[in-house]
Amino acid sequence: MLFKSTAAAALLASAAVAHVIFPRASGNSTRICGTPEPTEQQMAASQAMLAREREMRAKGEFRTLRSISVNLYFHVVASGNSVDDGYLTQQMVDDQLDVMNADYGPHGITFNLVSTDWTVNSNWAADGDELGMKRALRKGTYSDLNVYLLGNLGGGLLGYCYFPDDVSQGSTEFYLDGCTVLAASVPGGSAAPYNLGGTVVHEVGHWMNLYHTFQGGCRDPGDSIDDTPAQASASSGCPVGRDSCPAAGLDPIHNYMDYSDDACYEEFTPDQEDRMYSAWSTYRS
Repeated sequence: MLFKSTAAAALLASAAVAHVIFPRASGNSTRICGTPEPTEQQMAASQAMLAREREMRAKGEFRTLRSISVNLYFHVVASGNSVDDGYLTQQMVDDQLDVMNADYGPHGITFNLVSTDWTVNSNWAADGDELGMKRALRKGTYSDLNVYLLGNLGGGLLGYCYFPDDVSQGSTEFYLDGCTVLAASVPGGSAAPYNLGGTVVHEVGHWMNLYHTFQGGCRDPGDSIDDTPAQASASSGCPVGRDSCPAAGLDPIHNYMDYSDDACYEEFTPDQEDRMYSAWSTYRS
């Protein structure tokens, strides 16, 4: 398993000032997701899931699993004891949970908060020792979601997560599993226009095996989802009517797996829902 993307690592190395979300310049997006690119094996597995999903739809069959309940552990990791240092309040954490359940709930997916813990460690809060931090803080099984809310990811990075895979309990891949997110992106945080809780929703989408809607650009197989129109590149802001590929359909700018502003986010598609269930049954159930 790859650690967070090389591009994200470069951003982290270049960042010198804490708690900075860089303003847009010439319309460029400041949403930066550090989730590693899917491997060839992961892409092949997604294509196999797609084939099964298409077959079921053609036959009018329905999946056996109708709902998913996920145990959730929040880990707040800050450089100090103030909100400005990333030390979120319980209310801010609870508000983030509400956003997750509001966005995933229509798809039969619910998150049950088991516990929240707080750690003051300036190195961990700057994502300086990912594996060491996760070995110390991670809880639960591979079916349980661990979200690490860090005070400063640097360079405009908002978060990253890992796709599900065949992993062994106690392995490095097991400990890395989960999502790391900028604390200031939760509801009430300071990372506007990304402070409505959409970053956690986006990153958890990766944990549920969804790719960016612009994965692969205009080329097949794209994001391996049939009902997300092809998209040449990530969106910025909320560009209504954007159509960046010649194939049918406008860019899915309201999809949680694009890079739009939080206020622009509205949906997962029915086929994305199917993929989350396929991946859950394959890897996490």
